[in-house]
Parts: sequence; structure tokens; C-alpha cells
Amino acid sequence: MDHILSWTVFVPAIGALLCLFAPKRKIRGVAVITTVVALLLSLTLFKTFLGNGHDPSSVFGQRYGTLHHVERAPWIEVPGKFTIEYFLGIDGLGFPLFVLTTFVSFLACLASWNFDHWKNNKGERAYYILFLLLETGMLGVFVSLDFFLFYIFWEVMLLPMYFLIGVWGGPRKEYAAIKFFLFTLAGSVLMLVALVAMYFYSATAIEQAGGLVASVYRHGVNITHGTFDLIELATNPAIQASFASKTTLFLGYPIAPIMFMFLFIGFAIKLPSVPVHTWLPDAHVEAPTPISMILAGVLLKMGGYGFLRVCYPIFPEGGKYWAFTLATVGVVSILYGALCAMAQSDFKKLVAYSSVSHMGYVLLGIAVMTDTGFQGAMFQMIAHGVSSPMCFFLVGVIYDRAHHREINRFGGLWLTMPRYGTLATIGFFASLGLPGMCGFIGELWVLIGTFQAGAKYTWAYPMAILAASGVILTAGYILWLIRRVYLGKEREEYADYSDADPRETLILIPMAALCIAMGVLPMQTVFNYTNGTLNQVLAHVTGGQ
Repeated sequence: MDHILSWTVFVPAIGALLCLFAPKRKIRGVAVITTVVALLLSLTLFKTFLGNGHDPSSVFGQRYGTLHHVERAPWIEVPGKFTIEYFLGIDGLGFPLFVLTTFVSFLACLASWNFDHWKNNKGERAYYILFLLLETGMLGVFVSLDFFLFYIFWEVMLLPMYFLIGVWGGPRKEYAAIKFFLFTLAGSVLMLVALVAMYFYSATAIEQAGGLVASVYRHGVNITHGTFDLIELATNPAIQASFASKTTLFLGYPIAPIMFMFLFIGFAIKLPSVPVHTWLPDAHVEAPTPISMILAGVLLKMGGYGFLRVCYPIFPEGGKYWAFTLATVGVVSILYGALCAMAQSDFKKLVAYSSVSHMGYVLLGIAVMTDTGFQGAMFQMIAHGVSSPMCFFLVGVIYDRAHHREINRFGGLWLTMPRYGTLATIGFFASLGLPGMCGFIGELWVLIGTFQAGAKYTWAYPMAILAASGVILTAGYILWLIRRVYLGKEREEYADYSDADPRETLILIPMAALCIAMGVLPMQTVFNYTNGTLNQVLAHVTGGQ
């Protein structure tokens, strides 16, 4: 058994420990090297997925997909009664997000290099320790297959992000940090209720089935008590039959719809979806630029990942029950986020509201439960995970020079800063969804998938039309932004601004290259690694229908 996943997850934690004892002048170097090591380790996983990443034949069963680099061992155990496992594994759901996390974390760490400039060198050691602990929490979420372990890593992210915003943020940092904390904690409470309920209800299902049920993917191993194993919960016939039964009740209601909704709210807060999105603009505006990059690039993706990993495979009946509601929330998020972005005068807040709109496509694509919708939702998560951190960093570059973010006070920056202006155009065109850029593919697939769902849902056609109108609104506010900030006559007050320096260019170029590569070669960059697993998850959710 290899331990590549454990090493990748915990290398940032080891780096945080090294930062604790490193000489002050070496802290930044230690942090950057740590993120580089984590990135390189995650990239070694490509050799696994290039060969057979979506091969349906596996000891884990064709109903759910192949798991690679599996690590499992008892962690907290009462023999015969209670077991929490250290259970890691990776498939087409976790792999692209795992690599994305190490990639964005590395670039965000480089973006933190001018710490002296933006925080007068106060608390640098604590900043990098929290930064690296945050990376460990994020990585752990995407490879944890025991729900209890998943929940631990989910909570590990909360405190570092709270302090990174609340200590090193802007003028209203305490307000933004507390708001982020309370919203996330509320979602975590609902997840915890679902976690405990799923354990006890799975124990009851096994007891009713005779008290000894064979695991469908562990070579005939019998389980005699409840489980936190996400794959077991999704694939074990006795557990699934109990969860799907209308006679299995929680608080007097069938368990599948109510457990699904508990989990959905917890994950929707992270996505974020209207109306539980209000923490996001405040957090983004007050967070330092590197933390905004991580918020946009990674944390928002955990909501969509939670839907695909936990909600739909374990409670497919809940997904069908709430399909119209979830699709409506997705469409409202698309339109509301776009309209709010159009109304903003603060550069960073505009990008923040655009994230609400773009992630609405993720929810819509998953809600309609078609193969194209699932694939588009996953692609949209990855594409937004590249373009959105780029846009936030672009805002940070100009803020470092102008010390304000008022859109109407800018103008002609492409003439003043040609290298920066060129890269900015690539980033915002990718966010716009220009054909040939990464933002186009995911939105197009979601819209096609929604139209396809019209064969089983009469409401899918109007949903698709409304969602398509969001594309027009996005083009409107992005083009208007580019005209006001980058085009027009050069302004004298910005004439002496330096162009993007080598460090800033080094951060922007990889993201710009990915924005183009994903738009031109979507199969080779994303779909080949995700579609096999996504199709198997969908077949499991829909029963092959």
C-alpha cells in the first residue's frame, strides 16, 4: 500500500511545523517550498489517471467507480460496535480538485511573498502556519472516504480561514470573519446531525437485514454495525434499501429527503447558493488577495464536491425529490449573482458576486441529473477554480498600486501596464465564458444537460432558457468592466504605475495558460479524468435510467 495521499495531505502540516521553528527570514521560503512539494506530489497522480483513471473494473464495484491509492486503517474503534477509519482514496471526483488545491495554494503562497508590503511584517510566522494548515484541511476533504474523517478535515479549514480573514483582512475584517464562521458553522451543525443519523440508521438497516451484511467492495467482509464509510453507505444494498424506503423516518419524515436537505444546506453555504451566499462578498472584500484566491479557487468547490460525493450517491431519492427546488436555486443564483455583479462599483466585490453566478451553473447541472449536466458542473468547478483566483489576483495587483478598488476611478490601464492588461483580458474573458476559454465549456454543457432533462422534467426547458440569459448578463458586466478599467485614454494619475513584475507575471501566466488550454482541449485537460467516475455515479443515482 502506498501513502502518496497521506504524504500530500500532511506535507503542508509538516511545513507549518517547520515554519514554527524557522528563522524569521526563512519563513516565506519554507512555506513556498512546502507548497511546491505538495504540488509535485499531487502531480505524480497523473500517471495513475492517464492509464486507467476511469476504468470501471475494480474491487470497489462498477456501481461507483474506481478508487486509487487507497489507505485504510482503524482509527477510533470499539470492536463489534463502533469504528471510525482513516480511509483515504481518490477517483475522478477528487483527483482534479486535489491537484487544483495544490496548484492554487502554491500560487497563493507566491502571492503572499510581498507580505512586508501589505501587512508591515506583522504576524508573518502565524500567517504562514495558518495558511499551510488550511491547505492540509482542504486536501484532506477531497480524499477522505470516511464521513467522520471528512468532517474533521472540513472543520480543520474553518479556524485557519477565520483567522486569516480576521487578523490580516481589511477594515471590516472582524465582521467578515465572524460572518464566515457563523455561516459555515451553521452548515457544519446540519452536516453533523446527518453524519450521526446516517451511522445509526445504517446500523438499524444492518440489524434488520439479519445483523450480518457483506460489504459489496471489500471481498466479502461482513459488517455488523453502523458505518461512516461513504462508499459503503452509497453501495450497500441493505443500507440503500433502508434509506430509500418511505417507512424509514427521521422526525416523522422519510429519511432520504430530509437528510439530503440537511447535507445540501451545509454544502450550499460553501458553494455558495442564494440565499446562503451573503458571507461570500464580505469575506472576499476583506480577505487579503492570497486568501481570496483560495476562497474562490478551492473552498467554493467543496460545496459541489459534497453534492457529488455525499448527497446524491447516498440519498439519490432525495436528489429526485428536491430536483425542481435545487434547479430553481441554481438559476436564481445565476441571475441574482450576475445582476449584483453588474451593480458593483468595487472591483473585488464584482468578482465576488460573479462567483455566486458561476457556481449557480454547478448546482443547476447537478440538479438536473443528466450525464452532460454532471460533466458540465464538474468542468465548471475546475474552470472557475482557475479563472476566479486569477481575477482576484488581478484585482490585488492593481490595488497594491492604487490602494483603492473603485472601478470608475480607473481607465486606460492597458496602455499604462500592457503586460498586466493582456493577462487581465485573458482572465476576464475566461470568466466571461468566451469560446476557446475555460468558462465556455462548463456553462455550455450545463445548458445542454438542462435541455436534455426536459425529457423527464417539464420545468427543465424554462430553467435552461433562464440560465442561458445569465450568459448575456455575464458578458454585459465583464465587457463593461474591461471598458471602464483597461480601455480608454491613459490617466495621468496612473501613468507612472509599473507593469506586472516577474513574481506577479509568474503567478498569472500558469493560470492564463490553463484558461486557454481547458477551453481548447477540454477532453485532454478535464473530461478524460472525470467523466468515467461521473457517469458511474450518475448511473448509481438514477438506477441506470
